[in-house]
Amino acid sequence: MATTKFTIPRSVIWKDESISLLNQQKIPHVTEYLELTTIEAVWEAIQTLKVRGAPAIGITAAYGLALSALQDQSNSLEAFQLNLKQNRDYLASSRPTAVNLVWALDRLVTSLVETKSINEAKTKLVHEAIQIQVEDEEVCRLIGEHALSVFNDGDRIMTICNAGSIATAKYGTALAPFYLAKEKNKALSVFACETRPVFQGARLTTWELMQADVDVTLITDNMAAHTIKSKKISAIIVGADRIAANGDTANKIGTFNLALLAKSFNIPFYVAAPLSTFDPSISDGNKIPIEERNPEEVTEVNGVRIAPEGVKVFNPAFDVTPSELITGIITEKGILSGDYQVLISELFTL
Repeated sequence: MATTKFTIPRSVIWKDESISLLNQQKIPHVTEYLELTTIEAVWEAIQTLKVRGAPAIGITAAYGLALSALQDQSNSLEAFQLNLKQNRDYLASSRPTAVNLVWALDRLVTSLVETKSINEAKTKLVHEAIQIQVEDEEVCRLIGEHALSVFNDGDRIMTICNAGSIATAKYGTALAPFYLAKEKNKALSVFACETRPVFQGARLTTWELMQADVDVTLITDNMAAHTIKSKKISAIIVGADRIAANGDTANKIGTFNLALLAKSFNIPFYVAAPLSTFDPSISDGNKIPIEERNPEEVTEVNGVRIAPEGVKVFNPAFDVTPSELITGIITEKGILSGDYQVLISELFTL
């Protein structure tokens, strides 16, 4: 079968002495790449959502740690490693929920276990960060292949937030099957929830899918139930920021709502995520830390206030979907379905 050429935007590009980062705050109005040259700039970019999506955050943090190491002027390996661990902790403090952030930083630190010199350490850190990005691209392609196997030609599929190419190295997780479907001339239609309060679905998911000429329709979050019923939605697929040992999944706020709707309408609800998003050290979703963000994200839109001054605001960035509502967790190793406690344990003891 003939394949189709299309554009897949990239969010993180390593430039040897800087990081070129797609500024997701400016999309869809402006396509702007920021040149990050300091660890402080990397921390700020992660914290303010200039980069977002768990894998992309991990990749950016890895490059940020490597960048700080290249700039280190320490005279001893001991001092260099002390600075590295301090910088690791600093970058880890930028976002608390996405497990890929800490996973990537710890992978870089661990890569230096047998290092004998500062120059060797600097080279290893850069190579390890590049490898994380290369691996993520392949992981996302495999997730897309597995996800595509559960969808039929002509299916209409709902998603929330942005788990696409700009949230990862390439292809994305929840959006990967749509890019692969486009390559293989398989018709899939996407219904994207806007994802209040920061509008990642409206600004980012629709933008990147339109770059690839994927059939995408935007809805507000509170239209989901009516849309599932009236547009005959076949399935829901979402990404993840952290998956506990029992399969409970933290993802962008509003995901839990969609899982409940999927159960009500008896349609499958899939989570697409790489193994790096799993956190077997956390027994269940109750123990996943949930980030609460600035109230102005709720009371303002583009700097214009839409709520009364002084109103109390609750602004969690994520919610947790219980594993019993998840039809399948789609990973690079295949699709998990059933007793997630056992399946996840087996996955990490192989």
